[in-house]
Amino acid sequence: MGFLRGLGGTVWAYVRSAPGTYVWLAILFVTTVALHHMSPEFEQQFLRQRSTNIRELSDNPVRVLVTSAMWIEGGHWVPYAFLYTVFHAPVERWLGTVRWLAVCVLAHVLATLISEGALLKGIHDGIVPHSAVNTLDIGVSYALAGVIAVLAYRIATPWRYAYLAAVLLVYGLPLTESPTFTDLGHFVAALIGLGCRPLVGGRGKAWNPKETLDALKG
Repeated sequence: MGFLRGLGGTVWAYVRSAPGTYVWLAILFVTTVALHHMSPEFEQQFLRQRSTNIRELSDNPVRVLVTSAMWIEGGHWVPYAFLYTVFHAPVERWLGTVRWLAVCVLAHVLATLISEGALLKGIHDGIVPHSAVNTLDIGVSYALAGVIAVLAYRIATPWRYAYLAAVLLVYGLPLTESPTFTDLGHFVAALIGLGCRPLVGGRGKAWNPKETLDALKG
């Protein structure tokens, strides 16, 4: 029992150290449960009204930019709980809640507007059908991409370059073959995260994996 209490205390302390991350994750849990109680037909219509598609961005831009970040298409919450813990929480603890939130908002909003702008141009050029103005576009992946990218500045060189190469490969590779507007959005969000370097100034020494390994070896 003592071990379990100690573990529970450690977990709770970690959660409290990144309040924004876990409040957001709690909201996503509630909305995901709500989605599981909807019929597939109603779910699509419901999400479309909260989506940052071209039609909704034209009519209610602020509302849908907020609400689109509160739902997960597909209803799979557990993978996001893992990703939030691995990426969002460390960045919030490192930058502080305000700066972390700034990275999230910049990546989510700008990547959405740029990717939807590219989709709108495709419609005007006749490359994409006009029905694409209603394309479902919800979720938290743009903010996540921005946070994953900004985390590169937390890692000391030369390890930073390997991490950065992996990030650019993950988000850039889909653009090389039949890219979608969301592929573009993810890549743009990662670039925005990298562009948030001014926010990381004065946030402590970069983490050196070699030092951590040496410490573990004793």
